[in-house]
Amino acid sequence: RRYYIQTLGFSLDWEADGAISVSRDGKSIMLIEGEQGQPGTWVWIGVEDADVFYAEFSANGAHIRSPPENFSWAYEFAVEDPDGHVLRIGSDPKSKS
Repeated sequence: RRYYIQTLGFSLDWEADGAISVSRDGKSIMLIEGEQGQPGTWVWIGVEDADVFYAEFSANGAHIRSPPENFSWAYEFAVEDPDGHVLRIGSDPKSKS
């Protein structure tokens, strides 16, 4: 909870019985303690500009798993939470000059 709110800039939507919903820029993630999901789960989140999020997350001390890279499907980077879950943050691929 603390990591998503303080480090990644999400807002708490609600919290109940070991589950929370956090959101940022109209995108919500529900996080549940315990039996649902395994450490190492990956989630892809599309954004307008991945570089903006990379700069913010880096400045806030987020654990960057991989720096921004251009792929055919997106320009993206990966950030890991304290439980080993990975958020892949991506925007449109950058054109090659």
